[in-house]
Amino acid sequence: MLSVNEENFKQEVLDASMPVLVNFWAPWCSLCKRITPILQGFQSDWVASVKVVNINADENLRLSSTYRLTSLPTLLMFHHGKISYRLDQLIDQRELRYLLNQVLTQQKC
Repeated sequence: MLSVNEENFKQEVLDASMPVLVNFWAPWCSLCKRITPILQGFQSDWVASVKVVNINADENLRLSSTYRLTSLPTLLMFHHGKISYRLDQLIDQRELRYLLNQVLTQQKC
């Protein structure tokens, strides 16, 4: 997955031609480590339809503040430069994949 920061956020996320799933994480966050393989699998399944990127919340405080992060991991789905979905809590793998598939399917309509 691509690492994004404050310098390339506009180009990689807001100006992207496809939906972008942004994973805000931190190195100390054990739940963040659990979600990474799920997101990698999701990206593999939808490689032509969605871009999945990581943002280290500790190193990108302006973005963390802008998107009002209250917990990690936080997932934001962007479509045409706007947030179309937000998930501030970790759910189990099956439920997360189902939810992400639903959100992406709705955006393709």
